[in-house]
Formats: sequence, C-alpha cells, structure tokens
Amino acid sequence: MVDSINEDLNSSPTPGSTPKVTGIGGIFFFSENPKDTKEWYAKNLGLDINEWGSWSFEFRDVNKPDEIGSLQWTPFEKGSDYFAPSKKEFMINYRVQNIERLVNKLKANGVIVLDSITSYDYGKFVHIMDAVGNKIELWEPG
Repeated sequence: MVDSINEDLNSSPTPGSTPKVTGIGGIFFFSENPKDTKEWYAKNLGLDINEWGSWSFEFRDVNKPDEIGSLQWTPFEKGSDYFAPSKKEFMINYRVQNIERLVNKLKANGVIVLDSITSYDYGKFVHIMDAVGNKIELWEPG
C-alpha cells in the first residue's frame, strides 16, 4: 500500500496538477459577537459584509490572469466547535490543487487528516492538523 502511494506521489504530474497549496482561501477567527465585529469592519474599514463575513479581498492568479479569486474573511462565535480539535482562536483556509493527491501525500507523511474530502458546487474541502495544533481547512475551488 505505501509503495503504491509513494509511486502515485512520485509520478510526473501534469502542469497544474502537483498536489500543493496555491494560496490563502480564507481567514477565520473567534469573536465574542460576530455580528458586531462584522459591522465594525464594515463601518471602519469598508469591508462588504454578508451573513458569512466578507469576500472583499479579490486577486488574480499570476498564471491565469483572467481568473479572479477571492479570500473569505469570517468571524465565528467564540466557543464554536468548527475549529475543534484545535484550541486556537483562528483557522486558515488554504486554496489547493489536486486535493485527492495532496491528502494521500499528507497521510503518507503521517499528517492527521480529520475528515473525508467533501464536495460542494464551489469546491472540495478537507480538514487537517498541522504540527503545532492548528486546524487547517484545505479547499480546492470547483
């Protein structure tokens, strides 16, 4: 089994298919009052706010300049279990490519993978733990 995983990981990927992080997809943090926090950021820093937070941070991919991406910013209710099992006050979402191969690589490297890949219209997600106890959300845009 390990040999087949290593073989898959060491095979020559096609351009754009290397399993890796390609950017930041979102920043999530705890707040005593997420509604007030969102309103403060809207009033004082001009963020366009919706029920989930803000998609105000747009960017273009250097390799695909016609594509516009965005970064999700969201305050979560303090004590939410969405960051669990991490005890940290924040979580970062990383944009990735080839999430299936990346998960195989992470498992082969002994990384804790917290759940299975879940697919939605807007992409695929999985959660892992890093070496210092941060829960990380990996997202392959769909």
